[in-house]
Amino acid sequence: MISFKDVSKHYPNGTTAVDRLDLELPEGGITVLVGTSGCGKTTTLRMVNRMVEPSSGTVSVGGRDVLEADAAELRRGIGYVIQQAGLFPHRTILDNIATVPLLLGWGRRKARARAAELLELVGLPGDSGKRYPHQLSGGQQQRVGVARALAADPPVLLMDEPFGAVDPVVRTQLQNELLRLQSELRKTVVFVTHDIDEAVRLGDRIAIFRTGGHLVQCAPPAELLASPADDFVAGFLGAERGLKLLSLSTLADVPQEAAPAEGERWRLVTSERGEPLGWRDTEGPDGDRAPLLPVRPLRDGDSLLTALDESLASPAGLVARVDADGVLTGVTGRDRIHEHAGRRHAEAGRAAALKNADEKNADEAPETAETGEGTTASDASVTA
Repeated sequence: MISFKDVSKHYPNGTTAVDRLDLELPEGGITVLVGTSGCGKTTTLRMVNRMVEPSSGTVSVGGRDVLEADAAELRRGIGYVIQQAGLFPHRTILDNIATVPLLLGWGRRKARARAAELLELVGLPGDSGKRYPHQLSGGQQQRVGVARALAADPPVLLMDEPFGAVDPVVRTQLQNELLRLQSELRKTVVFVTHDIDEAVRLGDRIAIFRTGGHLVQCAPPAELLASPADDFVAGFLGAERGLKLLSLSTLADVPQEAAPAEGERWRLVTSERGEPLGWRDTEGPDGDRAPLLPVRPLRDGDSLLTALDESLASPAGLVARVDADGVLTGVTGRDRIHEHAGRRHAEAGRAAALKNADEKNADEAPETAETGEGTTASDASVTA
């Protein structure tokens, strides 16, 4: 859907923001651009909608060179979300969302109907459409920014550090909302962030840049974490990249067992509906009347990293697992989680090593055209 071919961006003061970039961004996925300040990630994103024009090379969207398109028309077909939303303060929320459809000539009634539909899609109450931006929280404003970008149903969505100005709790909520929307809409998303944890959580692929606009590595998160291309990438990913890898796997693949039975030290007390209430140490001084210790039930969709954290925090060393209704289905022990985590890490490492070997072999293979089975064009000429 989006491609960069030998793209560079140079400024008159001699600064090179992007240097001979070759990058393909697959359709329907989230590609995250990440790197240190001044590495060219935002410049790269803005070349997609011609807010910045390349000095050389070709940027294509849908097979078409962006420089051949009318800039205003191009931008109306690409959603754009920035930090702090960038809403028009004098317009209501509905009118903010309806901006692009109105520019495209939809008509006021149709545009406002689409805006009302998107309010619901991004998880905002319908009556918020009558308010003004200053009457919403920062997180709500960011949701409006996403809704506005989606208003004309563009195939491409550019997001430039959209969640960087909100607190960590709201940021997690907005990340969850983006993943939910993407599962439904399957847009081609280009997402810029300086936060590698956010990149790992959101990206189908992650492109890491270094200062001077050099692309160092672009790969799926698991491959990136298991096999960094060089010391720069490894350092950027951080010393805990093995733990980050666990955040990509879920508890669903780890077997569970029945909760501890009568007569065992730790008992998981449940409600009448079967919801876990807490752990009781039956061998303590109070026996069956011992106070309950906290339990944090997990679901199959929770990550292995979360499961590992909970197993370490649990007094029993067990994770209580529940279904969608919060009813206990079983428990999983710390050893099981460790075992599966180790296996997952080894598998990712082997897959990355195999890919690297295949790429190396492909680079070293001679570029010859076959004239027949086992015979190259050069062989044929000698034989003749």
